[in-house]
Amino acid sequence: MKSDTPLQVMRFWQELMRTRSGEERLEMASSMYASARQMMLASLRNQHPRATVAELRRALFLRLYGHE
Repeated sequence: MKSDTPLQVMRFWQELMRTRSGEERLEMASSMYASARQMMLASLRNQHPRATVAELRRALFLRLYGHE
């Protein structure tokens, strides 16, 4: 895959991640997922201001997992 990230920066990031424990990497991933979820919910609320909580949850599910 082509990247716009300079090789030196990529190597630095990879080394930084190698110094993290599995628990720390899992916490980072969980935090990123929670942030992304909140951004999606904010976008859905903006698009559908009168949606109920249940409707927002369904829309979020569909955005995350599609219609499969």
